[in-house]
Amino acid sequence: MSDTYVPLISSGVAGPLGVVHLPRLWQKVSLEERAKLASGYPAVGKGFDAMTLAALGLQEQAVRDYIKNNKPTYPQFEAWVKKNAKSLTREAIDKHNAAVRGYNHDDETRKSILSACGIADDASAPKGGVNLNNLEDWHEFHQAVLK
Repeated sequence: MSDTYVPLISSGVAGPLGVVHLPRLWQKVSLEERAKLASGYPAVGKGFDAMTLAALGLQEQAVRDYIKNNKPTYPQFEAWVKKNAKSLTREAIDKHNAAVRGYNHDDETRKSILSACGIADDASAPKGGVNLNNLEDWHEFHQAVLK
């Protein structure tokens, strides 16, 4: 196996706090802090990562620093989030989760991912960002590890 890893926790996964994408964010930042995040994957990008931080009222640098300095397990990270999030209400979490689950990529991104995966861009093709990102991750994992 390579020295870097494709993050395989889906954006649709939530931990005990119920915040979708938070486990993936933890995984990506943890991998980057150890120089083990696969090329092409930002630890904190402008999409679901930024949405999650904004929804919870967390500062990107504070999250990076905590993970870098403490190397937390996921439950330890969630405990830190509980102490540091400025908006961790059920309403804020539900609104965030709906935004992530309802997000659709632009046409160019969708077509690019489907093409790379050998899937026709027709009426049966996935449209949602979470499912498209899953396909992209699985494809990248296959290319890096299984091919």
